[in-house]
Formats: sequence, structure tokens, C-alpha cells
Amino acid sequence: MINKLTTILNEFNDKLNSAKGLEQLEEVKKQFSGKDSPLNDILKAMREASAEERQEIGKLANQVRVEIANKLNARFEELNRAVLNEKLKGEQIDVSLPGTNVNFGTKHPLNLVIEEISDIFTEIGFEMVNGTEVELDLFNFQNLNLPIGHPARDMQDTFYINEEVVMRTHCTNETARMFTQISKTNSKSKNLAAISYGNVYRRDDDDATHSHQFMQVDGFALGEKISFANLKWVLKYMCQRLFNENVNIRLRPSFFPFTEPSVEVDVSCFKCDGKGCALCKQSGWIEILGSGMINDQVMELNGLDPKTQSALAFGIGIERIAMLKFGINNIRNFYENNTKFLDQFKFYGE
Repeated sequence: MINKLTTILNEFNDKLNSAKGLEQLEEVKKQFSGKDSPLNDILKAMREASAEERQEIGKLANQVRVEIANKLNARFEELNRAVLNEKLKGEQIDVSLPGTNVNFGTKHPLNLVIEEISDIFTEIGFEMVNGTEVELDLFNFQNLNLPIGHPARDMQDTFYINEEVVMRTHCTNETARMFTQISKTNSKSKNLAAISYGNVYRRDDDDATHSHQFMQVDGFALGEKISFANLKWVLKYMCQRLFNENVNIRLRPSFFPFTEPSVEVDVSCFKCDGKGCALCKQSGWIEILGSGMINDQVMELNGLDPKTQSALAFGIGIERIAMLKFGINNIRNFYENNTKFLDQFKFYGE
């Protein structure tokens, strides 16, 4: 039996070495480790051997069994690793190839203008306020010297939620709200300057330069000695920062219900230096915004005393500024979410 065990081990080693794949190795395992293996036959025949023979044969048979099991496990691990490596090699990703491009968003041109205006005015002490778009008729019209039924409201006809609530037509609603708050807190002598900004709504026919919804910046400065000279300085400073330091401004008399005196503000054409071009329609000037000194009636309607305080005010359309700064001739471009259009502003300000 001892010779037979040696023969079995030698035969196993030969077949193990010749096994080329997992299927052949399974056959070797079945032949030498299964129930019908020659090693099991020897173990069954040990019953007929003497006690001394059983001890010697049992010890050798156990060694052969352990060696067969260890070599089979090692060979299975080797072949499985080879199969896995071959699979990984076939599925390997070529990292030298370009990856998928990831498109990063950009700041909207209207937001770029708002940020620029915010920087200009916060540097000189103005607060930035983003007020409510759904507003009471009281603050949008009545407290700004536009009583119910007054024909001046027709210029700012808007969308009505009900008789008392509207979609705001201008950011001047925040001026009325802040003036009222000052009067209620007995802070009548306090100097205050603020910029309100955001969406406003008016009934309008949409075209290349008009929209029923647009963005506006409205500013005011309230104090004991605010004068028209302060207004002129603020307007010129803003225009020079927005366009270039060489521009001049021109003030023309106008009418706004909540300011008196009221002026339209033109800026000298920053493209042709006032000589005349297509942008300024050969006039040398470009209309920019409306402004004036807060009407005494508006001060009183909001609880302030026009005898002890005065205030300047101005309002400017964000789309208007963006169209001039970036040379855009259709206001619809701001709202269509065309990525090719928006990508033009990716590196603005860098």
C-alpha cells in the first residue's frame, strides 16, 4: 500500500502539471480527491492491515491527502488569478484618452451688472436690499404719490393679484417701505442710503428692447442736508465706474410722480467719445436712467418731515446697462438660456 500511495502522488503531480485550465483542473480534483479516488480505496482497505501497518499507512496517506489538497488549492488560485488578469486586461481603460468634458456654469450678464453696481455703491456706504416682488398697492403706488385712480399709474400698469396686491412695477417700493420703517422707529434724523434691486413687472409689448418682466436697481440717500448737487455727484460717479472715467453726464428736465425736481440722465457716448456713432444715434449722448429729489408729498405720506430731511433717488434698468456694456441688441437674449450666448461672459472681469 505504501508503494501504491507513492504511485498515486506521482500520478497526481503529473496530471496537475499537465492541467492547462480550470476545467482540466476540476477533472484532476475529481479524480484524486473525490469519493471514488484511489486514495479513498486505500483508506478503505486499511481495515484488513495489521495495527502496525495501519499506523504507518495512515500517516503516509494523510500526508499524501494534505499535499494533494494544498497543491490543488495553489493551482486553482493561480489559474483564477490568470483568468482575472486576462479579463482586466481586456476591460482596461486607456487613461491617456481625453475624458468627457464637463461644462461649468457662468454668471449671467445681468448678475454681473448687479454685482458691479453693488460694488460701486457699497464702497460709498449704500446698503443692498432685495425686496419683495409681490407688493401692496400701498407701497408700490399710494405712498409714492400715485393715488388710486390717478392717470399717472397708466405708465406703470402691472399684473394685479387683487385690488390691494400687485406685482411690483419698480424697486422704489422699498424706498416707501424703508421710509415708513424709519418714521415708526423714531429714527427721523438718521442718515440712510440704500440700493434695492430685483425683478419688476409691467404690462408691456415684448420686443427687442422691451419686456413685461425686467430687472431694476433703485437707489436713494436720505439725510438732513441732501441736495441736488449730491445727486449729480452720485450719478456721475456711477456712470464713470460703469463705463469709463472720461464719460460726462447730461441732465434733462422730466417728470416722475415721486420726485421733484425730476431729471432724465444721459451719458456721453463711451464708444465714440461723444462724436456721434450708431450706438448713440449720432447724437453723442445715450439715455441711461431717471432720477430726482424725493417729492415732499412722498416724504409726508411715509411719515417723514420734508422740512428737516431730504432725499435723492434714481432708478436704472439692469438690462439697459447690460445691453450697452456688452453690445447686445436684443433683450430676449437674457431670458432664452442659450448657452452659446452665456458662454461669452465666462471670463468677464478676470
